Amino acid sequence: MTGVVGGGAWGTALAQVIASGGQEVRLWAREPEVVDAINATRKNTIFLPGITLSPLIHATSDITWVGEAHTVLVVTPAQHTRSVLADLPNHGQPLVLCSKGIESGSLKFLHEVAAEANAGSPIAVLSGPTFAHEVAKGLPTAVTLAAEDMELAHRLAKLFARPAFRTYASADVVGAEIGGAVKNVLAIACGVVEGAGLGQNARAALIARGFAEMTRFGLARGARAETLAGLSGLGDLVLTCSSTSSRNFSLGVWLGQGRAAAELMADRRTVAEGAFTAPVLREAAREAGVDMPVSEAVCALLEGANVRDVVGALLARPLTREAE
Repeated sequence: MTGVVGGGAWGTALAQVIASGGQEVRLWAREPEVVDAINATRKNTIFLPGITLSPLIHATSDITWVGEAHTVLVVTPAQHTRSVLADLPNHGQPLVLCSKGIESGSLKFLHEVAAEANAGSPIAVLSGPTFAHEVAKGLPTAVTLAAEDMELAHRLAKLFARPAFRTYASADVVGAEIGGAVKNVLAIACGVVEGAGLGQNARAALIARGFAEMTRFGLARGARAETLAGLSGLGDLVLTCSSTSSRNFSLGVWLGQGRAAAELMADRRTVAEGAFTAPVLREAAREAGVDMPVSEAVCALLEGANVRDVVGALLARPLTREAE
């Protein structure tokens, strides 16, 4: 039996993937209405409408019941991961982190947070270009499953692999985490380009320069270049920077149209993780001595700066070599 902690769109979609292989899944959700709906109607109409869920998925509001699973997928917002893991019984089973972000205050990656909150549990990270509704429908998807212990990475990759859900094992946990966290911030920037009507040339340039930022930061923090150029880095970046199915991209579109960040964040039930990651990433980059102007610009917009002023400042930066 596999446990999934988090009843949002992504947690529910992953539960569906696991159940499609004939495994029983216990899915913990904070919202009682989500638990009741899944168990009674096989639907999560709040977070993943239009999908009929497997009868092998059993929803619960009792996290200790989920904690009895042989493997637990943790699919909670990054800033709540530590508190949720504190309530999860520690039986030493592998924890697979499926959220993307950096913890505020500590500037720690989620695998570091999990190691502190559940000492002794093997830690893995699942990341890659994934829209939850496509995964739940069984459309072709490929992801990275990273663990420092490659034997564990391969074992978990085989456990979750399905004909339409390909899992590639990696030992680069840091790289997988950085790709997932940074791309959310860059997706907001690309949404701003769309919302402000700056054109496709600008978006392509922004994706390329944003990837350069991701690579600089990743290498400074010990990631491997090939991981950043793979599914969990470049692959995820391309997906989330080009579709309104991305919550972060949609947030950027509205910012580009002149709407206030505070209004947008208060009005959203689902989380645009990049809005919370951006200021944390800015602090972590400064601490590492890494220049990340696009990420800095996103922070300025989230703090209320004018779109045209921010874009003008980016365009006015001194010219330099492309490799810098």
